[in-house]
Amino acid sequence: MVCKFIKSIREKETSVTGTGVIPYSEVFKHEASAALLDLLVEQGVSSPEQVPAMVRYIHRWLMANEPAEHRLDNTLLELTEAQPADVVMTLLRVAPSCDRAAATMWMTIMSSPRTAELAQLLLLDVLGNWPEHSMRTSDGDNTDVFALAATVVMWKILQMPCVPHVLILFFPRLFAYLLFQVYFSTLDTPEEVNTFWKGCQEEHGLATNPSRFAVRTLKALLCLLQCEHVVMAMERKCGWDTLLCADTHHYAMGLLAREMRRASLHLCKSILCCLLEMLSKEMPYWDFPALAFLVEVLECLDLSECSDSIMDVVTRHLKSERREMRRLALRVLLLLRDDPSMAERMWSLNKSLVVLLRDSDNDVVRMTIVLLSYFFLDKDAPIPSPIALQLAEALLPLFDHDDSQVQLLSMFVFRTLMSFVIEKEPLKTQVCQSLLPLFFHCHDENQHVAEASWETLLCAVQFLKRRDLENLVKKEKLWKFAECLLAEDRSRAADHLSLALPYLENPQESLRDAAVRFMEIAGRSMRGQHKELQLMCKALEQLTEDISPAVSNLALQTLYALRSLETSRYSVFRRLQDQLRRAWKTRPRLSSLGRLRFWSSARADLGGSACWGHLS
Repeated sequence: MVCKFIKSIREKETSVTGTGVIPYSEVFKHEASAALLDLLVEQGVSSPEQVPAMVRYIHRWLMANEPAEHRLDNTLLELTEAQPADVVMTLLRVAPSCDRAAATMWMTIMSSPRTAELAQLLLLDVLGNWPEHSMRTSDGDNTDVFALAATVVMWKILQMPCVPHVLILFFPRLFAYLLFQVYFSTLDTPEEVNTFWKGCQEEHGLATNPSRFAVRTLKALLCLLQCEHVVMAMERKCGWDTLLCADTHHYAMGLLAREMRRASLHLCKSILCCLLEMLSKEMPYWDFPALAFLVEVLECLDLSECSDSIMDVVTRHLKSERREMRRLALRVLLLLRDDPSMAERMWSLNKSLVVLLRDSDNDVVRMTIVLLSYFFLDKDAPIPSPIALQLAEALLPLFDHDDSQVQLLSMFVFRTLMSFVIEKEPLKTQVCQSLLPLFFHCHDENQHVAEASWETLLCAVQFLKRRDLENLVKKEKLWKFAECLLAEDRSRAADHLSLALPYLENPQESLRDAAVRFMEIAGRSMRGQHKELQLMCKALEQLTEDISPAVSNLALQTLYALRSLETSRYSVFRRLQDQLRRAWKTRPRLSSLGRLRFWSSARADLGGSACWGHLS
């Protein structure tokens, strides 16, 4: 008899066409049919494949028998306890808009300690998969279930007179998934979801869109946790409206995080763990708002339990193509810099941070150099040469950065590199290239930058073991320093010139002035180098109309002097003198005192200037 009963249900299901609604025949209205289903379940479900059919039957029976809406409660609980996935997924499929009968069934399931937790976990899985969740039930049905259908269920449950305790137990995940759904429904709502939502609006008389409905459910959840002040604070600051715009969603996430932080640090930590779990799934669109929430709560929490997860997330997002993601990842690192447990992991990020020093975004560069300077502040261990070399190459352009803080910190890190690098030889090229930029910034209008440049320049010449240049820097004879730098090796004069030319266009008058004076010294040392003299003259011509009269006049005088040098005869004696000077610089190492005296005498006879190369 029972087998024939189940068979009749299946036959009615398979005969349905069109909308899939089966007319409520006498079999659904008869008390005997409910008794037969009770009997069948009491005897044990012989096959899980029967469970979805039984769930569908219970729903139809309740729709046909409204006065006896709790008649099959025990049967439903038995089925849910035995096959929770089959019951939850079938109910979401048979009544996605959560009609009266479905709402009764959900309340029965969620009100029982036997089934509430099992059902809630399954609903969370559906909530966390926008726009649809797929799970095959025992009867082979793998029809997708809308995540929004689970949100409707949660909204109905939150309206119950006595809300199940399980919602409080799973609050952090439910909170995170609702935020997730708000964002994605704001960003993009597929046509099939819109069609489904129209049915929900008709069923419940709702006059709102999916994203606003998710926010409405989120508010109800916060009120359940007695966080009404969070809801009101967000309302006053227009936070909910900001949350509903994809372009401003991350700002609202930060605001919500700050309000939640004031409400309960315990809840914030639980939410943070859920967000980290979601971030580990690499959902590219959700990462940004989730990180925005994470940043606001990090500094108030003990992160010992989730430090590895945080570092994994940050490491991945430092390489993000989105500028905002890189900024947020750096903010996280800046907040974690005082945590001793993070020190070793953060130091391992040095390669990624060096790359960010070349970033086109000033905020990214600023935060990166602040972070690196913090790493080096208490650095007393040797720095591997490959890291030092890469870092030095990235630091040099920052000496000319338009942010004085970046300039100061880049010079600080550069000094630290020179002090603690393991092998000094590979770094000498970068240190040599730093001399001229540092010389110019010794004339910087910002006194702090000027002092830092002088200090770094002194460290650089000490690193290169140039006693002659060191003495000139110590005595602050910077123009004599420039003369010696240019005169010591005419073959590198062109390199110095290429480094100096951009300073002619610097916004600071003092640096333009220093660059013009440097051109005059460079012109004297490049006598006879027609190409370089022409380059300097062309650059100075543009500066004769400088906004500063002092710079303009100086450029005109220097231009006249350089043109005089260009047209003057390059004497045979001068050429011989330059050739001997270069020979002296490239001489083989001689140990004989007599040979040394010969070279010294030759040098004196030729009347070499005070800027000749020195004997090391």
